Amino acid sequence: MDLNSDVGESFGPWPMGDDAAMLEHVTSANIACGFHAGDPSGIARTARAAVAAGAAIGAHVGYRDLAGFGRRFVDCSETELADDVAYQIGALQALARREDGEVRYVKPHGALYNAIVSHEAHARAVVDAVRSVDPRLALVLLPGSVAGRYAERAGLRVVGEAFADRAYTPEGELVSRRAPGAVLQDPAAVAGRMVRFAETGLVDAIDGTALRVDAETICLHGDTPGAVAMAAAVRAALDDAGVEIRSFA
Repeated sequence: MDLNSDVGESFGPWPMGDDAAMLEHVTSANIACGFHAGDPSGIARTARAAVAAGAAIGAHVGYRDLAGFGRRFVDCSETELADDVAYQIGALQALARREDGEVRYVKPHGALYNAIVSHEAHARAVVDAVRSVDPRLALVLLPGSVAGRYAERAGLRVVGEAFADRAYTPEGELVSRRAPGAVLQDPAAVAGRMVRFAETGLVDAIDGTALRVDAETICLHGDTPGAVAMAAAVRAALDDAGVEIRSFA
């Protein structure tokens, strides 16, 4: 099982999360590419840290929404979004290469990630951008998303993702961050939840429904309070359960 985290999201003097500490526990680093968060020096610094930690590097692409941290839907055209995603991947490729790293996958961020579960045009745009930049790049998505179907038709590798610290709807989507209980904060409970997922493929939805999640990677958000403690608890619990932790990439 792979553990991934969103990193590189600090901007200038404004810090976001403890990337160095998170990279001690995860095997894949979703590095912001400057559109929802991150600046060139910070992105390069995070790529350097990921290389040193032995974590696979992924492009964490989002809508052009710095003020909203990429958590607001942007009603742009399919062509514009494809250009934006390709631009972000290319920027991270250049900065990672300077640090002797390589971008191996793409994971959409925030509102874009949620939109392409069902938004046909934006799903096509993301898939087109990834395929045109490098068809060897894997695409990390919510299982069952429209983007996943387009990606498979385009010959891209699709990697399903489970979320350690987010609640699910009974339909298998993420509960909106604006809703009560959307973000889980008890490290011990989350760790137990992820051990069960790794062993059975099941995760309980917010109403108690047992969901089967077809995923190869678990997301541990780095920007929530207590994120490092939660990552450490999940990693330790999986290790204790005998689950092999390694990057899918």
